[in-house]
Amino acid sequence: MEKRKFSKEFKAKVALAALKGDKTTAELSSIYEVHSSVITRWAKQAREQLALIFSDKDEKEQDKGKLVEDLYKRIGELSVENDWLKKKLNL
Repeated sequence: MEKRKFSKEFKAKVALAALKGDKTTAELSSIYEVHSSVITRWAKQAREQLALIFSDKDEKEQDKGKLVEDLYKRIGELSVENDWLKKKLNL
């Protein structure tokens, strides 16, 4: 049996319907032809990720800035190690 793939738009539509709560998971499963456990998982993911939509843009930029800074630091460390190894191996 081949695993079905669903678009992110479809997943969002089904998850939103599940979060509304006006239909049971079994009813949604019948309507959208998706197993109820999948619908439950999508709804849980939607609930967990919903706060990210409203997170502060500056907060996201700070996180990116810290990541870039950490990556440059790591590149520098690796460069020093590489130079040291070349020197020790007479390359």
